[in-house]
Amino acid sequence: MAIKATVFKANLQIADIERHYYQDHTLTLARHPSETDERLMVRLLAFALHAHENLEFGQGMTADDEADVWLKDLTGLIELWIDVGIPDEKLVRKACGRSNQVVVYCYGGRVADMWFSQNKAQFARQNNLIIFSLSVADTQALAKLAQRNMNLQCTIQDGQVWLSDGAVSVQVNRVILKPAVK
Repeated sequence: MAIKATVFKANLQIADIERHYYQDHTLTLARHPSETDERLMVRLLAFALHAHENLEFGQGMTADDEADVWLKDLTGLIELWIDVGIPDEKLVRKACGRSNQVVVYCYGGRVADMWFSQNKAQFARQNNLIIFSLSVADTQALAKLAQRNMNLQCTIQDGQVWLSDGAVSVQVNRVILKPAVK
């Protein structure tokens, strides 16, 4: 018998001072049996960083033709494609062809560094691709916030990101590895 996804509920209050976006979101996240709390929380962080009323979670972990998080316009065209972890370079290239902008939040320490180094030349060809790196310490601290029912606050200001559950606050630093080319 197959193991089913675990459902997580999150009430997420976002105060993005940089984008002047202040909104509460009630989210349902399905954690695939092979997904870690760390990856789940990085997906949630990606949602907070790009929050929009039409932003939604995709089946990126189980479907190559879907993002982890994405934003589609009213016609179904993909405006923003977000992947977390270390996605296959071919899938990133394919996403760049299907979406106006692609953002990858990679994490995992040395493994993520090697992934980026091995694919740097291919990534450089994608003008609509942005890649951020998250430190192991930050993503592991985020994982500790994971609970089946979460009440979280996210504050984004001056390039700094804080995620808090009211008792514990985690500052997440993003290092840009590959900026978009205009």
